[in-house]
Amino acid sequence: MNATVNADPAELAKFSDLAHRWWDKEGEFRPLHDINPARLDWINGLSPLAGASVLDVGCGGGILADAMARSGAVVTGIDLAAKALRVAQLHALEAQTTGVQYREISAEGLAAEKAGNFDVVTCMEMLEHVPDPASVVRACASLVKPGGWVYFSTLNRSPKSFLFAIVGPRHT
Repeated sequence: MNATVNADPAELAKFSDLAHRWWDKEGEFRPLHDINPARLDWINGLSPLAGASVLDVGCGGGILADAMARSGAVVTGIDLAAKALRVAQLHALEAQTTGVQYREISAEGLAAEKAGNFDVVTCMEMLEHVPDPASVVRACASLVKPGGWVYFSTLNRSPKSFLFAIVGPRHT
């Protein structure tokens, strides 16, 4: 991997090892499945997705990307965890989800190609996994069209957040 890529190899390996579990609604990603309907409604309420060009940064196995495509958006999901992307692609085929494509590229890399190209950009629970979150935020800002919407959600990097969001769910 290129040393200039804003990624933590240990984090990529962790999500690659869990890739087969992305669509297990009772597994490690259950909280994402549980929050997805509310998150989708929130985004769609502020920026209607039907017909919109949407980018999902750090899409993982495609939980949100798939739902946004089913809401009528044309979605590009990007991630650097190759195995998670393969799971997202396989799920889209199996679920017959149209309007979604997946790419193995960083937000910064895509920003160099497609600045100002998307009506909506989402980056959910990803910033806490990269060495330079500000770089991702800048890339997302450059990827959205003028007047478009950028949505972020991330866990605080505090001991309390670690206890309740990382340790706690593993023991429930």
